[in-house]
Amino acid sequence: MFIHTETTPNPNAVKFMPGNDVSPERTFDFRTPEEAMTISPLGKMLFEIGDVTGVYLGKDFVSVTKDDAADWSMVKPRVLAAIMDHAMSGLPAVDASAAQQQNDYQNDPVVAQIVEILDTRIRPAVANDGGDIVFDRFEDGVLYLHMRGACAGCPSASMTLKQGVENMMRHFVPEVQEVRQVL
Repeated sequence: MFIHTETTPNPNAVKFMPGNDVSPERTFDFRTPEEAMTISPLGKMLFEIGDVTGVYLGKDFVSVTKDDAADWSMVKPRVLAAIMDHAMSGLPAVDASAAQQQNDYQNDPVVAQIVEILDTRIRPAVANDGGDIVFDRFEDGVLYLHMRGACAGCPSASMTLKQGVENMMRHFVPEVQEVRQVL
């Protein structure tokens, strides 16, 4: 198994691409070992190697965020080994019942348009950098989004939201007046 890696705009996150689907049904962002414990055997294994502060499971990649004090030259080989060990185990990346949960965006046409733009124009571009942007809510002209994976804690995240996402949303969905990150 060959796992391709890419750096991300976040110096503490690396994108690992094993060449097959990781979590094709939906994405998962784990910020603590406890969050991954019962949902993701892969996430659990990655946190167990130490120095890992975040695991993001995308459709066909895993973004791992390390502790500020850790060095990638020490962490990266352990992450690669954990991903390979997990692949050899035959276990799924996530529990099937967790993967089937879907977000219900009601029948609001504005929200549906926002989600469509996120899914078709924004999320694929952000996934290239090992992250994701996920809809939280839309109220009173303000769109609230979660930054996931390599995007969470990235130095350029606020610029991405304001100059990229906010401008695009305001262009396509005039009801959106502002975009804010949910922490």
